[in-house]
Amino acid sequence: MRKIQSALLRKVRSVLTRHGISQPTFYGWKAKFGGRSVSDAKRLRHLEEENAKLKKLLAEAMLDNAVLKDVASQKW
Repeated sequence: MRKIQSALLRKVRSVLTRHGISQPTFYGWKAKFGGRSVSDAKRLRHLEEENAKLKKLLAEAMLDNAVLKDVASQKW
């Protein structure tokens, strides 16, 4: 059993080296996407991109709101 595991680990390392991927990156991806189908992974990626856009829009709206409050509070 240990021989099989070490052989698999060597194969994983060689594939990662060939593609320029670090082991921590690979195992992070494995933890995040392991056991999911390709369509689930694509959907998750799409949702994460959409979430990032919405966070950016919210930050911009909050900044605009802060600027308007600042301008409104100034004495003319």
